[in-house]
Amino acid sequence: MKLLLLEDDEETANYLAKAVRGEGHVVDIAQTGPDAIFLGASNKYDVLVLDRMVPAVDGLAVLRALRAAGVQAPALFLTALGEISDRVEGLNAGGDDYLVKPFAASELVARIAALGRRRPVVETSGFIIVGDLEIDLLKRTVTRDGRRIDLQQQEFKLLEYMARHAGQVVTRTMLLEHVWDFHFDPGTNLITSHISRLRGKIDRDFDVELIHTVRGAGYRLDAPA
Repeated sequence: MKLLLLEDDEETANYLAKAVRGEGHVVDIAQTGPDAIFLGASNKYDVLVLDRMVPAVDGLAVLRALRAAGVQAPALFLTALGEISDRVEGLNAGGDDYLVKPFAASELVARIAALGRRRPVVETSGFIIVGDLEIDLLKRTVTRDGRRIDLQQQEFKLLEYMARHAGQVVTRTMLLEHVWDFHFDPGTNLITSHISRLRGKIDRDFDVELIHTVRGAGYRLDAPA
């Protein structure tokens, strides 16, 4: 795989790059946010590894800029900020995983490998395909492994949004704003109940679960590679 590593500390960057290259990966190092944006927008990377605490243009700003430019490579944040609110902020910016310092290089390598194995969402000719799940955007129908799944209108909207962000964690705030058009938290079990019903229809009677709960962060629709 080809990786982009944003790390402003040269010694740390070289140490991490050496560990990752030892697994056969190619690594480009950026020590500033603008350099990371330039490299990320100019090259095709399989995984982005971004330090959050970079002066001036930090990792969050870098990822937002790359996502706005259409870069969809999965992103892993490296940071000393370990609070749940910090993790949610990173996920809201388009991140896929979070590793809190200090950490072992072996764990970084394992997480990069896991991100690289994720099966990307495929959207073509009015369809979104995630693993064996197929969403027909024109007919508003859903099938899994060729079997039709009947969904209510709001369940379909919820699934469509999660499928468009397959492999990424979607937070409660993201779902409220983009599926229900709520810009406030109603303080109810609205999302929990809809996710539960959707999971019952999408994952019931199948050996592999696609809808996952990410404790303290949100939910993820993900198909194994």
